[in-house]
Amino acid sequence: MFYRRKSYIIKSGFVEDFNILFNKINLPNQLKHGARLVGRWMKPINDETTEVFAIWEYDSYDRYKEIEDNIRSDQDHLARIKAWFEKYGGRSYVQKEYILEMKNEPLYSTVEE
Repeated sequence: MFYRRKSYIIKSGFVEDFNILFNKINLPNQLKHGARLVGRWMKPINDETTEVFAIWEYDSYDRYKEIEDNIRSDQDHLARIKAWFEKYGGRSYVQKEYILEMKNEPLYSTVEE
């Protein structure tokens, strides 16, 4: 199995809109292409920022790459993403104004089998 942690530090006032992007657009598309969500959580850092993160599971790293390639070539999904960003001023504006940090990290088990 391959696991990854996708995390964001965002401005707290943007959390609700950001969660809509995930629940209405990103999650259905990830699941459609074969990704498995372990869970998604958020944690306030302070009054101004919140960490939002998800843990995903894949059969293998190669399968993860295949799913990501399929997502990035899904034209309907790309149009939905673009429309969502445009609603908030465009991708560059959102990334500059609301998303302070983004990470996509592999996770490694510490449990001996």
